[in-house]
Amino acid sequence: MKFTKIPLATINRLSVYLRVLEDLLEDNTDVISSERLARHCGVNPAQIRKDLAYFGEFGVRGVGYRVVDLISQIKEILGLNRTWNLAMVGVGNLGSALIRHGNFIKHGYVFAAAFDIDPEKVGKKLPNGLIINHVDELEEVVKERNIHIGVIATPASAAQSVANQLILAGINGILNFAPVQIQVPDCCHVENIDFTIKLDSIAYHLSTNF
Repeated sequence: MKFTKIPLATINRLSVYLRVLEDLLEDNTDVISSERLARHCGVNPAQIRKDLAYFGEFGVRGVGYRVVDLISQIKEILGLNRTWNLAMVGVGNLGSALIRHGNFIKHGYVFAAAFDIDPEKVGKKLPNGLIINHVDELEEVVKERNIHIGVIATPASAAQSVANQLILAGINGILNFAPVQIQVPDCCHVENIDFTIKLDSIAYHLSTNF
């Protein structure tokens, strides 16, 4: 399913809606109104209706949304009605923690490969059963295991080089945890995750309260 000119903020909110809906389903909620869903998501009902309207008609007027149906529809919109194979590059403290995090598998993201350059790490088995490969094997392993998304958790100095390797291996989606903005061609989508930027935002809001 492909849609054009959808605001990034809308895509981000769809992910929030999905997480909330999945929690509601676990609590045996069958039907929910846009007003109640909005309260759970921290937005207003009009925003939810506007976001969903980009993709068609959902729910029943005066009744609300069937939770299981809306979950299915949002997953289809986001491309989450399938499994996505991930490759971790950089198996230090952060990389190891991310691989162990069960939330990835819960949402259909599976770490299918891991790479490092440290000879003390290469060849070792991770708790999930993965064997750490040397980064020199990246292109071969990526193709063998049908990797879709690369995750970078290397030092900043190595991040751009790793991104280049991932792109050459055919990876067009990168999640970058290294504290540097990497550059990629237009065919590739990269999300840079810098925790200090988020902390800066928190510090700003705390400072304005004094």
